[in-house]
Amino acid sequence: MNLSLGIKSDPIENRYSFNWLFALMSKNQVRHLQLGGFFELPFLEDAFFHRLRKQAEDSGIEISSVFTAHREIHGWFSGDRSMESAARHIYEKFIHAGSVLGADFVGSSVGSVLRDRMDSKAEVIRTYLSHMKELMQLAHDEGLKGLTMEVMSCLAEPPTLPEEIDHFMQELQNHHEAFPGSTVPVYILGDISHGYANELGKVVHSNTELFLRSIPYMSEFHFKNTDSKFSSTFGFSPSEQQKGIVDLKQFVALIDEYSSEFPQKHLIGYLEHPGPKLGRDYTDHLLEPMLTESIHAIQTVLNNRG
Repeated sequence: MNLSLGIKSDPIENRYSFNWLFALMSKNQVRHLQLGGFFELPFLEDAFFHRLRKQAEDSGIEISSVFTAHREIHGWFSGDRSMESAARHIYEKFIHAGSVLGADFVGSSVGSVLRDRMDSKAEVIRTYLSHMKELMQLAHDEGLKGLTMEVMSCLAEPPTLPEEIDHFMQELQNHHEAFPGSTVPVYILGDISHGYANELGKVVHSNTELFLRSIPYMSEFHFKNTDSKFSSTFGFSPSEQQKGIVDLKQFVALIDEYSSEFPQKHLIGYLEHPGPKLGRDYTDHLLEPMLTESIHAIQTVLNNRG
């Protein structure tokens, strides 16, 4: 398995420039970026993405993936036609942006069922799957390799349960197999910090269990740390590794052990770090050391594989 480290761009939003991030990545020999969604993205002209791609390439960076950061596609789960239309427009824009940027994969979290409308879950899932089948063709026409969805950590944000993962992926795989020449496949974007704890806070499915269940469908994943109930997320500094439950060595070993089951032979894990509190003079400057510590922790494990 060719396993590489990348970074998701979320923590620089409204804080630092992309050139700042590219310089940090180059300094730390990280070559892959996952562009995280930001509020202006659906409204930007192609010229912005052409400029961003050139800035990245001039720094030796490849924008390999585009993925939402703010649950932008919730509209499909809202039960409101106007919101549904907006979600479709946003996803189409993400696909086009990914194409202009030269990305392989574009994706999102699936959506959030409103807590007071949990009885609508089956219906809104059907709405999502219907849209995805059409977007698989658009992604093919735009030259992408695939679309992705993320396994989440609560019943309101499927897929979370193992049977939900299988249901989503099998239905979309069947559609791709029926139209292989005009659609792209849909994959899972895994997250090593995502497990499921129920309303009592009891862990029902561990982050390790959900990651393993997703491997046959997985094209990329997030490096991220968390606590015992998957409540807060953070990185891999020495103190964070001490308080967190994610064992980097364990997950890298699992990837190597099950390497033959992944659909992709080059797997990129993107550091998804929330960063420090945004918009404070005493915190914003901490982003660089926070990212750097986590990058070095992951690189140490990757460099000592096998």
